[in-house]
Amino acid sequence: MARADLHVHSNASDGRYSPAEIVRMAANAGLTVMALTDHDTVDGLIPALAAAAEFPTLTVIPGVELSTDTDSGEVHVLGYFIDYNDRDFKTSLDKMRNSRENRAEKMVGKLNELGCAVELERVKEIAGSGALGRAHVAQALLEKGYIASFKEAFSKYIGHDCPAYVGREKLTPGEAVKLVLKANGLPVMAHPFTSTHPEIVIRDLKEVGLVGMEVYYAGYFPGEIEILLNLAQKYSLVPTGGTDYHGIDANSEINIGGTEVPMQYVEKLIALAERRGLKTPLL
Repeated sequence: MARADLHVHSNASDGRYSPAEIVRMAANAGLTVMALTDHDTVDGLIPALAAAAEFPTLTVIPGVELSTDTDSGEVHVLGYFIDYNDRDFKTSLDKMRNSRENRAEKMVGKLNELGCAVELERVKEIAGSGALGRAHVAQALLEKGYIASFKEAFSKYIGHDCPAYVGREKLTPGEAVKLVLKANGLPVMAHPFTSTHPEIVIRDLKEVGLVGMEVYYAGYFPGEIEILLNLAQKYSLVPTGGTDYHGIDANSEINIGGTEVPMQYVEKLIALAERRGLKTPLL
């Protein structure tokens, strides 16, 4: 049976496993479609697509996840079928990555003020060559025993409106959608409930080119999925979904392919890409 996961991270950003390992895990899980969507970087896409050549039954969609802020919470935009070789697109991502390091430094400072003795150098070590993110700070907190789970780091310390949260230079949601479109991709709103007023955001982003929204997301209850599915239908958006897998905390994460995403919608997204003439760039 065909299965898909359209929201997965590697250690090119804040995931635990390499792009090649992620592809292998997806294939072993029986997936037929997977999208690698690292935060603000496309560095993992070439090795992921190269690894996918070993698994002819698995289609790997090149993607990215862009972080943005609004007054009502964070809004993340996923980009699918992007031209990851586009120079202007990569320059924009580089700017966003540079702001991540400044943010991490300030966040570590706040954590130390709160009595959590986390070192910036350790956070950087955890990140390695990947795009520095809050998940790396969360790992450092977990190592020191200040939290019991990966999710607790966000709910207690570094999530939006938490005491160690620090904003950073980001695009607006509309700018993120336009950036994906400029890179010849399909923009989709990720995990809409991170926004306090998701319908307002969805309506506004639809006007600037949003084509889909994540409906089937790890941890969403049936009632929440129904609400989002109705919104997707109301605004003529393709419902998508995925696990948002990072591989950091086995106690709280759903494994790759663990979120049921109806293949009819995955096929609809792929068909839209084909109608727009979007192709996976050659290695």
